[in-house]
Amino acid sequence: MELAIILVLIIALAALIGTFLAAGQGDKDYSSSTKSNLSRLSIIYLVLAIVLFVGIALYLIL
Repeated sequence: MELAIILVLIIALAALIGTFLAAGQGDKDYSSSTKSNLSRLSIIYLVLAIVLFVGIALYLIL
């Protein structure tokens, strides 16, 4: 079980880093939309992380 949690965290971290790297390589004309999209993606990752931690905590407690 611990291995699965560690693997999920590693994959989520890799996805987050990949998103930031991909966002930095956009066209100059789309920089404002890229910033907006990056902000939305960051919020999605934050909400997802909170939900995952709460879910794991509930799973371990119950």
